[in-house]
Amino acid sequence: MINHPTVRRLLAAARPDPDMAPAPRPVTARGFAFDAAVALFLATVGGRYASIVHGPGEATWLRLLVPFVPLPLVLRRRHPLAVLVAVVAGALLVRHTSEDIAYTMGEAVIIAAYSAAAYGRRLWPVLSGLAAATAALVLLFTSAKLPHFPNGVIAVLVLVPVFAVAWELRMWRRRVEEERERRSALEGAQLAALERAVELERARIARELHDVVTHNVSMMTIQAGAARKILDTAPDRAREAMAAVEAGGRAAMTELRHVMGLLTIEAGSEEDPAGSADLSPQPGLDRLDALVEGVRRAGLPVALTVRGEPRPVPPGVGLTAYRVVQEALTNTVKHAGGAEASVTVEYAADRLRVEVTDTGGRRTGAASTGNGRGLLGLRERLAVYGGTLHTGPRTRGGYRVKALIPLESS
Repeated sequence: MINHPTVRRLLAAARPDPDMAPAPRPVTARGFAFDAAVALFLATVGGRYASIVHGPGEATWLRLLVPFVPLPLVLRRRHPLAVLVAVVAGALLVRHTSEDIAYTMGEAVIIAAYSAAAYGRRLWPVLSGLAAATAALVLLFTSAKLPHFPNGVIAVLVLVPVFAVAWELRMWRRRVEEERERRSALEGAQLAALERAVELERARIARELHDVVTHNVSMMTIQAGAARKILDTAPDRAREAMAAVEAGGRAAMTELRHVMGLLTIEAGSEEDPAGSADLSPQPGLDRLDALVEGVRRAGLPVALTVRGEPRPVPPGVGLTAYRVVQEALTNTVKHAGGAEASVTVEYAADRLRVEVTDTGGRRTGAASTGNGRGLLGLRERLAVYGGTLHTGPRTRGGYRVKALIPLESS
């Protein structure tokens, strides 16, 4: 199999795909001015030679046609094949006028052939045009009576380097276009990745807001309802319940400020954002006691059990475990009134197990209003760290939420 790079490029160009080169780019003003100058120069030279032709039998209308033969070169970049056909036809028509005119028309044909090879879009028409240009040069050089070499050899020696230069220019332009397309595709992929990252960040913030609001507001609603019922019979306990509502509200506002602080720091602010932003850490396993105590004050008996030797875990893992317990206890308070709950945190050698169970209870009206967004958010959180979430009813009644999060062995 032939593997020479030039041969491979030629074979690739001969495939059924008719496009040899990228779509033509708009002609610049400088390029158009250059082409116009070349065409006018050759037209002027040809017209000067035509004006000094004398002798009987010379066709006057052919001499008048000579200056117009090179003029199509003005459009050689935009319509290269059409220009080649026009120039070759005109040059052959006026070649018998004089030797100087034949030579000048040969120069116009060479430029047109170069343009076809460099800017033509289809392979076989270009090759056919170059063959016609070679034949035309043989005839033109015969009329010009160039010495020392056969006319066919001169035509080939002229067109081969012209074709080689034009083909290399074509390959260079193709590489430039491919590189431009590759960069455009890369920029598109980077933009898509950036948009995806923004969507994921918004989803993360939505989960944070869901966890903060649903837990604290649920606790506040239950405690406020209990305070309303016992306000007349047990005012002391009602005041305790209202104090718990106040504490839950403050906790909710603190966590909300922490989450929303990610969105409210403006670039270029005159104030020091580091001094005004809430930089308190996100909750972790060390705050489970406070979480459980808050739920107990809401009227849900909760037992917290820690197994294994507690050890530091990555902040993201700690926050995820905290959110699992928070979401599970919130659902128990909302949907299983009168139940008892149990929280178990087990530190194993290679994983962290977090399990929240309840004994069941009377199903409240709120049980049918959930949309599963909380559990879906937990699954997404756990998936980030390679963890899994198992939820469902227990055989002895009640509900279980169990999360398993891999840990690196110490």
